[in-house]
Amino acid sequence: MSAHPEAARASSSTPQGKPRKAAFAAWIGSVLEYYDFFIYGSAAALIFPKVFFSPDDPATATLISLATFGVAYAARPVGALFLGHFGDRLGRRKIMVWTLVLMGVSTFLIGCLPTYAQVGTLAPVLLVLMRVLQGLSAAGEQASANAMTLEHAPENRRGYYTSFTLNGTQAGQILATLAFIPVAALPDEQLYSWGWRIPFLLSVVAAVAGYLIRRNLDETPVFQQASADQDVARMPLVELVRNHWADVLRVVAAALIATASTIFSVWALTYATSDAVGLSKSGMLWASGCANAVALLAIPLWARLSDRIGRKPVFLTGALGCAVMIYVYLWAISTGSYPLVFATGLLFFGVVYSAANGIWPSFYGEMFPARVRLSGMAVGTQIGFAFAGFAVTFAARIAGPDGDNWKGVATFTAVFCVICAIAVATGRETHKVPTAELGLRPAKEPAKPQISESVSS
Repeated sequence: MSAHPEAARASSSTPQGKPRKAAFAAWIGSVLEYYDFFIYGSAAALIFPKVFFSPDDPATATLISLATFGVAYAARPVGALFLGHFGDRLGRRKIMVWTLVLMGVSTFLIGCLPTYAQVGTLAPVLLVLMRVLQGLSAAGEQASANAMTLEHAPENRRGYYTSFTLNGTQAGQILATLAFIPVAALPDEQLYSWGWRIPFLLSVVAAVAGYLIRRNLDETPVFQQASADQDVARMPLVELVRNHWADVLRVVAAALIATASTIFSVWALTYATSDAVGLSKSGMLWASGCANAVALLAIPLWARLSDRIGRKPVFLTGALGCAVMIYVYLWAISTGSYPLVFATGLLFFGVVYSAANGIWPSFYGEMFPARVRLSGMAVGTQIGFAFAGFAVTFAARIAGPDGDNWKGVATFTAVFCVICAIAVATGRETHKVPTAELGLRPAKEPAKPQISESVSS
């Protein structure tokens, strides 16, 4: 018997989902969305310091350029408040369509912006504005796609199906990296004049393709049933804060694992191609691309394992493993050895980080009931991701004026990984909880009548 009577009624009446169609829509949308999002990271590390900022102080230009990468992460919590609310009020599908179009348009406009040499300080102002729009879009993308796949998935395969959202994210990062490999190989004059614009202008294709794919996607059975029963939350954020604040804080802390990703994808790229190490841009982009290719295979395998043994053991393996592997990877870069960088990068980001990255869509989503699921995931993850986004700026300061204090950066990253592990370890195991009962507190047992021990005379 269900531990919650309302869940039992919902479970018996909820129509069956379409997990494969939902997973594909989540996957392809994430590919296109995060291609847009991650090409900015490569450009912020390699291109923008010389295009959008004053050439008089290259070190400061690099620092500010990396800070603009973090601006999107600062905007994401704000976007999560709005998109989470409307996603729980109006449905998952509408948010999935809207976020993808916004990302495509804002990324395309980055490719059209004038440079510092053309308009001076107006150039970085416009760049930051576009990056904010990217952040607002990303705030709702993963949460809505995760809710969509989780609520369509069979109960014993939620981990596997929700992992396709993050699998698509990794595929988007691969495309972003591959797009910059030929661009980075251009002569400097062509690279900094027009070559860097090409990956951004191609994002218009992403906006059109994403709209066509997602506009015909069915709403989730869970949300359809809630709408039919008039059980949609009127104020999801109020209900979230009032009844689920502890799980929101847990998601915030667990989402700090994303620091490992931003350090790997952005700061390590800057460090490796600096004068302190001297590795080539194209070589490091290939290393990053190959690590992401391994992650494409590892993420669904880790997710399937979590469906069998639980979310927490797999997530903890990834979080604690990243705390160790960040030292190994940055040390490999410091040696200047391409084979070491490739091998450790594949192990760190492709395998170990994927253990946490592939599990969080199901682990976070299963913490919340359907009424506030999208809000809970969006708000919790985006606050945690905001810290991760600015981690590259802090890392640049920790690395010192010469940019070579990799041990300090590794320690900084490892601390966030340990905080994540503590948050995960204190959470509930949810992989066997029925979908209709996720996030619900067990109903209280009715009080049993006391039997008098006195004997009637």
